[in-house]
Amino acid sequence: MSSVRHVRGFDIAKPLSIFTMVGVMLPLILLPLASIFIYGTSSGLDKFWQALIAPEAIFALQLSLVTSFWATLFNVIFGLFAAYVLTKYKFWGSNALTVIISLPTAIPTAVAGFSLLLLWGPYGLLGRFTDQYFHIMFTAFAIILANIFVTFPLAFGVIKPVFETMSQSLEEASATMGATRWQTFWHVTLPSLRGAIVTGALLTFARAIGEFGSTILVSGNLASRTQTAPLYIFAKFNEGQVEAANAIAIVLALFSFFIFSVLFFAQSWLDKK
Repeated sequence: MSSVRHVRGFDIAKPLSIFTMVGVMLPLILLPLASIFIYGTSSGLDKFWQALIAPEAIFALQLSLVTSFWATLFNVIFGLFAAYVLTKYKFWGSNALTVIISLPTAIPTAVAGFSLLLLWGPYGLLGRFTDQYFHIMFTAFAIILANIFVTFPLAFGVIKPVFETMSQSLEEASATMGATRWQTFWHVTLPSLRGAIVTGALLTFARAIGEFGSTILVSGNLASRTQTAPLYIFAKFNEGQVEAANAIAIVLALFSFFIFSVLFFAQSWLDKK
């Protein structure tokens, strides 16, 4: 403790640190985000609104919301189940399974889309047998598969640490009172995981709705059919329709801001429930 120096009076490190932090964030985060709002409203709110309510734009947003919802639902359920199994049971290969579940975070999304094509495409390992009965690639289902792949570890990564730090006393007390394993999980374990489940779901949804690299390979990027919001931005920018691309970019930016605001302000409330 003798080496600790207490600052009396004005602390020059405080404003200097804040100024440095904001200065670094300004060109890397703040100005890029501000630019889409400045450009989007520079021609007037009426043109922004017209670009936003175009049929192709509405379809792209709806498709992104629907596919992200189903991917989130699957990954939260599977993440909860996988975290439970890998925490409660110790078996040979459990560490390898944990690594494999976490692997999609390190794999480029283009590689994820390409791997799905090699599996479910018309000439893929499984697609060559299933394609004559039902098509998976270049449909909305392919987008859901891609979103599941790239967001696979998110809910699991949030829920598993909570499982590992959870006190076993309540579960043991429930068992001594005659509760079945399912009753203990539903009435004791699951309520303790509420905050982690909501956090994992929001992170997964936010990641899925902005997915681009894998979906562009498996969807076909067909307007009003398999074109998600990020693909719509890409297509309209390439066509020179920057206003149309910018309108959807603003919506996605606001949506992401809303999700992370909920995560930030509601986290302490969720943890207390």
